[in-house]
Amino acid sequence: MKFTKILLTSTALSAVAGVAVAQEMSNDMTIVSWGGAYQNSQLKAYVEPYQALHPEVNVVWDESSNEAVAKLRAMNEAGNITWDLVDVVASDAIRLCDEGLAMEYEPNELLAEGADGTSAEDDFGDLIVSDCYIPQIVYSTTFGYRTDMVPEGAAAPSEICSVFDLETYPGKRALEKRPINNMEWALLCDGVAKDEVYDVLATPEGQEKALAKLDTIKDNVIWWSAGADTPQLLADGEVFMGSTYNGRLFSVIEEQNQPVGMMWDAQVFDLDGWIIPEGLDEARLNRVKDFIKFATDTQRLADQAKYISYGPARLSSAPLVPEDMKQHMPTDPANAGNTFLYNYEFWADYRDDIDAKFQAWLAQ
Repeated sequence: MKFTKILLTSTALSAVAGVAVAQEMSNDMTIVSWGGAYQNSQLKAYVEPYQALHPEVNVVWDESSNEAVAKLRAMNEAGNITWDLVDVVASDAIRLCDEGLAMEYEPNELLAEGADGTSAEDDFGDLIVSDCYIPQIVYSTTFGYRTDMVPEGAAAPSEICSVFDLETYPGKRALEKRPINNMEWALLCDGVAKDEVYDVLATPEGQEKALAKLDTIKDNVIWWSAGADTPQLLADGEVFMGSTYNGRLFSVIEEQNQPVGMMWDAQVFDLDGWIIPEGLDEARLNRVKDFIKFATDTQRLADQAKYISYGPARLSSAPLVPEDMKQHMPTDPANAGNTFLYNYEFWADYRDDIDAKFQAWLAQ
């Protein structure tokens, strides 16, 4: 009997290793998101291109992100984690991480390196607000204003303190009916340095200072609760300016063609992104890690901006955003000259107390 000795080249060995890894990956992946246009942007930018490379993968969508915390708690108690990847806002990610329901990770191991060679940790920077959070997009709460209501001889409002300047810019304002963002803007416009806002707001005196500043425009405010309120108030000409989410203003400006402009100064950044549930088996975890490596690269994050007007969470993606969308992105350098990053941990600690004060102030 003759035996043939087979020498495996490094290429062949890599191929064998690749098959082995593939065999350890699940072919099913359940992704949890928000539905609608945002989920469609994820489908187009991440999932469909990934499935083109991995046709064996079956992705199931679950539109339960708004219930992610409660449902993951229940799954954990039952010992049956059915989700593989969950899209959540940053504050929910922090809660899930603190409760041990989301997996901690090392950014430079799990996330793709930047196209320019920048490490993932540096490219995402401060937007990695939790050891468990994989930031995906940045959206902001900012102001829109009626361009046809700017007083004759006045420049269009471009600074946050224009909100409090009733002499130069008379008319109604629309503000969200909660303390978050309003208190920060009030302190900024009362002379508090940006890096001291939350230190000041942590004190009773600082809270009173913010409410006193808001008092100066209180009689001219229409308070909103739903994201659609300010765009409608602007479209109807009932307010001169109002706060809302930048994606809502994009719709009013570009889709409805209303005479509305954006005021980006001191826009408050907020985040949306992924967490990986704690407790996945090895095959499912390998699949999710492979998908995340793909979905967090520089080009993929930029690609999502083709479908929705939210900015990519990594710096190297910003220059790749389609030109016709850049002007609507909170992360575009032209719009991000003076941004304000929402402090999730502060509001987790102080929300109940400050909210009680704010609601009492509203009722006065």
